[in-house]
Amino acid sequence: MSLLSKLRRKNQDASSSGKGVGSGSRSEGVTSTVESLDGDQVRLTVTVSEAEFETAVDRAFRGLAQEIRLPGFRPGKAPRQLLEARLGTSAGRHEAIQEAVPGYYSKALIEHAVDAIDSPSLEITAGEEAGDLVFDATVPVRPRVSVSGYASLCVEVPAPSASEADITSQIDALREQHGTLEVVERAAGDGDRVTIDIEGSHEGEPVEGLTATDYLYEVGTGAVVDEIDENLRGASAGDTMEFNAEHPQEEGSLQLRIVLKEVQALVLPDADDSFASDSSEFDTIAELTEDLRSRITSMKQAQAVGMARENIARAVAELVTVEIPAVLVESAIDDRIRDMAMRMAQQGIDFARWIEATGQDTGTMREGFRTEAGMAARADLALRSVAYAEGIRPDDADVESHLGLMAVQAGQPDTDLDELRDRMAGNGHLLELLADLSKQAAMDWLFERVEFVDEDGNAIERDDLRPSEPEIVLPDMEALTDSGADPQADGEVEPEAGTDPDSDADRDIHSETDQEQETSA
Repeated sequence: MSLLSKLRRKNQDASSSGKGVGSGSRSEGVTSTVESLDGDQVRLTVTVSEAEFETAVDRAFRGLAQEIRLPGFRPGKAPRQLLEARLGTSAGRHEAIQEAVPGYYSKALIEHAVDAIDSPSLEITAGEEAGDLVFDATVPVRPRVSVSGYASLCVEVPAPSASEADITSQIDALREQHGTLEVVERAAGDGDRVTIDIEGSHEGEPVEGLTATDYLYEVGTGAVVDEIDENLRGASAGDTMEFNAEHPQEEGSLQLRIVLKEVQALVLPDADDSFASDSSEFDTIAELTEDLRSRITSMKQAQAVGMARENIARAVAELVTVEIPAVLVESAIDDRIRDMAMRMAQQGIDFARWIEATGQDTGTMREGFRTEAGMAARADLALRSVAYAEGIRPDDADVESHLGLMAVQAGQPDTDLDELRDRMAGNGHLLELLADLSKQAAMDWLFERVEFVDEDGNAIERDDLRPSEPEIVLPDMEALTDSGADPQADGEVEPEAGTDPDSDADRDIHSETDQEQETSA
């Protein structure tokens, strides 16, 4: 283990979806087996023949030759025999273990479709000094949970149609815009406009902005301090009020003196054809009402469509009762912070500089994402469970169609899809794509079976929650077809492993929190 403690940090993107149990794999010079362990872990045992590993040892000595200067030889030109004499025969082998073991481990992950979610614990069990190299890699895998009751869920979404209250509210707002003020001989109340003289002071000094004559103020707005509204309610023209109020920005109290000079009420026009003609492009109140109904319904339907799948994901996530591995939650938080940084970059804002300039505490930021990240991790596991239980999996046509869309999105419509598929299979990303498509299909399956109701418990027609033009969200083709990177080993550096960052469920779950974080930014 002392040799492995120096293994360089590697990216853990070699994790895939699914796991083999008790199976073996063999390629030229390298064999591997996988065994399931308790606690959602598997053990990979990898054997590298001495002949195969010799190429890694020779490569390691060539690297050492670049770093060590021997008299009479230019850097990198010293022969291996001299290096062995100077450093010992084991030096190259130890360096080769550091460099090559992560690659062997990465290939074993892909060959056995192990869905690793964190760094492995590596142990050399044979061949540290000579002979065949054998090592064990014990790695946590994504747990397979079991959920029940998902087909009979009742999911609440905003009503997708305008209510009479919605329409009345909009018409009343329009009436207020065209209302007129009339002087009334009565006490002031909320909504009235009052003409006042006001004098405000703090510690004997006039307060800028709190001294005015013939100032028109709407009672009940709380525009300055609550005490002003409290004293104006029930007061009549000619009344004088003197009172103190807590200063909203500084220590101590404000001293206020108000003279109420006039009370005016807002008189609204009747909601009739004349009002409709004067305030809109419509000739009748019926036409105006119908236009408002159509506009509000379109807006609310779009809102309901957007919330339907998000709320399904939340509902099915709540069916997961087991404890979620902390690494999945932390990874989901990482995803949100990366998404936030990317959106800021699109706006020309450097995330790191913004953090420094605003004094944001990253720990507090992470905690702000934790609740939604935990829900997203649960939704991910729940959708995988539904897909497994119902036998939902993408067929070849689904995969080919998705690959074709990826190629078009990347501006490479003539890409050989078989070649693209082979590349993704070779680096483990095809399995990630299959898992993501399965979860999307599981979401579609749930959408067709859950019951939808509005805030009042009224049933909602499923067709009212279908988008008119389905949005297709594709993963990054360049990232998925990358040659791949070896995973980090021995847990020395905190990994960035976890859930599929581009899954629909995960994206739905964390959208609201991300927006809140951006707003606070």
